[in-house]
Amino acid sequence: MNRVEVKAGDLSRHRDYAFGPTTPGWWGVIGFILIEATAFVLAIGAYYYLLANEARWPPRGVPPPLLWGTVFMLIGLASELPNAWIKKRAQALDLRAVQFGLGVMTVLGIAMLVVRALEFGSLNVHWTSHAYGSIVWALLVLHTFHTLTDVADSVVLWVFTLVHTVDGRKFSDVADNAFYWHFIVWSWVVLYVVVYWTPRWL
Repeated sequence: MNRVEVKAGDLSRHRDYAFGPTTPGWWGVIGFILIEATAFVLAIGAYYYLLANEARWPPRGVPPPLLWGTVFMLIGLASELPNAWIKKRAQALDLRAVQFGLGVMTVLGIAMLVVRALEFGSLNVHWTSHAYGSIVWALLVLHTFHTLTDVADSVVLWVFTLVHTVDGRKFSDVADNAFYWHFIVWSWVVLYVVVYWTPRWL
């Protein structure tokens, strides 16, 4: 019976990819989220600092309408179902499911960006109007930039899986992208409360 000799330090039998905290990519996403979360915390702090120095908030007394911000949040929350599913399918190396899921997430992401454009148009305030307008626009622009980043990543991954051979490392990228989407969705829940409900509770 032939025996296969394995030399010390031979890594040929090990996978060249992994998922979660064992990968540099996952930690890169964590670092990115921490940086972005810090930016949000600072911007929210500026929002409440400005609020404390105004006789009424918003200065003209009219809070932004709820419609588009709420629609954005509802689509985002609904997207968590296919997002969690695609993460599991990526870990299972299920190419067809990943291709389908990335297509769904791309469509949902683009829909959210369209809603965000409508949301900007409905704020009833421009960023140059006063401090309130500036900080509200700053919060939405920050979040929009991060949303656009993830949607673009989803598009690139989707196209890649359709036209290239996909190895385990690319499935790992898909899982990391899904992990980042959680941050996009839940950070908006916090910002939604700040921007839309703080003026209504005062």
